[in-house]
Amino acid sequence: MLRALIFDMDGVLIDSEPFWHEAEMAGFALAGLKLTWEDCLTTTGLRVDAMVDHWFARQPWTTPSPREIEDAIVRHVIALIDERGALKPGVDSALAFAARAGLRTALASSSSSIVIDAVLDKLGLRSRFEVIHSAETEPYGKPHPGVYIHTAEKLGVRPEECVAIEDSPNGVLAAKAARMGCIAVPEPALQGHPYFAIADAVIGSLDEAGAILESPIPAQPCRAC
Repeated sequence: MLRALIFDMDGVLIDSEPFWHEAEMAGFALAGLKLTWEDCLTTTGLRVDAMVDHWFARQPWTTPSPREIEDAIVRHVIALIDERGALKPGVDSALAFAARAGLRTALASSSSSIVIDAVLDKLGLRSRFEVIHSAETEPYGKPHPGVYIHTAEKLGVRPEECVAIEDSPNGVLAAKAARMGCIAVPEPALQGHPYFAIADAVIGSLDEAGAILESPIPAQPCRAC
């Protein structure tokens, strides 16, 4: 039985993935790295510390420190959210469907609490979620399933009773590894990524989520896990 709908944040509630890519390119430039938009796409859905460590392992630098780069990226993202953040199409209809269907709602994000707060305050969504959980409190971020497993625990439901809505391959892997159903709403630049094949449904907009959720979702195994 479906009892809860769990939303990712970046790329699902707000079109913030471009903000992250812009901030990453500017942040890593401080260390002399010239990342491209395509480079940034490869780390979409990762926690910011994991993303910084990913590039430090491949192109190590001396200064600023990885944590200083991380802080610069987060500050830049928050500024862009405040300046240009807007609700993605279909968010209101998906939340309205959940309310009509009696589904619990939660947010499970790789972003830090300070970024989550910036988004929820900008979009006025804080009251729409019973549970708000950041992967910053987890030993590992997505694609590890911990953030989803613990979000379900906070809701008081089993992971198998949840459907996650995700936009990134790493997020889909995390949801499926947690044994949840997963609806993918891929970022346009990531359309066709093979990991979306393990999602239970792939849609173009959250406006389509209600129609998908009204029918039982046949769970797909996480073949990549």
